[in-house]
Amino acid sequence: MNSFVTTLWFALTVLLSFVHADDTITCDATTKCPESAPCCSQFGICGTGAYCLGGCDIRYSFNLTSCMPMPRMDSFQYQFDSKDKVEQIEQQYEYLGNSSEADWVFSGWVDYHDDALLVQMPKNTTGTVLSSTKYIWYGKVGATIKTSHDQGVVTAFILFSDVQDEIDYEFVGYDTKNPQSNYYSQGILNYNNAKNSTVNDTFDYYHLYEFDWSETKIDWYVDGEKVRTLQRSDTWNDTTKRFDFPQTPSRIQISLWPGGDPSNGLGTIEWAGGLINWDTPDIQNYGYYYAYIKEFHVETANLIDGVKLDGSSSNSNDYHAFLYNSTAGNQENVYLTNKKTWLGSQDAVGFNPQNDVKPSSSSSSKSVKATTHSKTVVKTSGSKTFTTTEVTTSSETSNNNNNNNNAPPVNAAQAAQKTGTSDNGYNPSAGIGGFVQDTSNTDSADTGSGNGSSGKNAASGLNVGVMGILFSVILGGSLLL
Repeated sequence: MNSFVTTLWFALTVLLSFVHADDTITCDATTKCPESAPCCSQFGICGTGAYCLGGCDIRYSFNLTSCMPMPRMDSFQYQFDSKDKVEQIEQQYEYLGNSSEADWVFSGWVDYHDDALLVQMPKNTTGTVLSSTKYIWYGKVGATIKTSHDQGVVTAFILFSDVQDEIDYEFVGYDTKNPQSNYYSQGILNYNNAKNSTVNDTFDYYHLYEFDWSETKIDWYVDGEKVRTLQRSDTWNDTTKRFDFPQTPSRIQISLWPGGDPSNGLGTIEWAGGLINWDTPDIQNYGYYYAYIKEFHVETANLIDGVKLDGSSSNSNDYHAFLYNSTAGNQENVYLTNKKTWLGSQDAVGFNPQNDVKPSSSSSSKSVKATTHSKTVVKTSGSKTFTTTEVTTSSETSNNNNNNNNAPPVNAAQAAQKTGTSDNGYNPSAGIGGFVQDTSNTDSADTGSGNGSSGKNAASGLNVGVMGILFSVILGGSLLL
């Protein structure tokens, strides 16, 4: 039911921005971005650099060429079965669109534990978002996940497009027996889209969650069993004269966020099971709430008939990226291109990418850091709200020498929350469009690492228009007031 809120928080934690609220230029259906900051991010903030990559919304950007091409995803299976694989996940603020350098980016806190990726939400923070750097346009996508738990805590697994199409699984922590499936088309709010399924327990056990997405229907699966089908033909909107069906290239995202934060709307808090408790055994013992991701797998579908190719080759396999030819942002507006997908700097934009020289992967830091957040901006595709979030961190060496495989390591995430404070003014008076989180960063602290690499800082100085990179957490949902 609250897939939008998840998307909002998801986006919020994926593109952590360093832009101060006083400096922000917002964008939506009534106000496009200016030429000086032409890219409308997933959370409705205008900028350059990272704002022009994943989540850049062509509908509200300065023009159609403001956003960069979207790297095309191939079929794959990715197991988080080693520390090295977790350390290959790039911090969101460092990523400039070179998808050959990173398959995944994150904002927030991640670690390696018990042969899986550990996603963390320290006390008084907005949590973590993990995003693929490439886009899938129809196919089967799955993830093996252990969710978090407790009231007010939300875990989400979604597909999310730059024009805010989304397909979701959401897990509210107070109810670990009933995963919720949901979908949205271009951020249009519909409270009737959510459906529940039943499992033994999402926190105690791994389960396989899958979307089988085609041009005509979506099937949701849990542990290989189909639990829901949505037919495109059943989504016709007679008012807009279009099918409200997810139909555009999308990234894979996982988020862990506090749906029960007291600053959220009453409906959101109720949907999440009540106010979040920052003094549970998880917080006391480990310093954070957590979820595990064991693996992702993708089987891409054949391209739809008639898709346009921007080049001399008639072989669609020769094209590595997607673009739109209209701000309508529908399936028929997507075409394939061989244009470069990366930017040369944080000042670059789609119509001036400054990418004559390919960026070196060696420029990306793999250091372990704890994150400091401040000045959070929350925005949806409808009306916008601004949130102030202050979380201070301390530099402290991780202690991951934990021999109990049933418990996550005590590491930099816990160290980060020990001096944490929160002052959230989030007012969810927005429509739909995704979990959007834009958090400024004041500074970061390097921390040591024992068994895992934890808490990479997703807010670490980007010059995007006014200096900062936006982190967009998208996990489908509808903000309930």
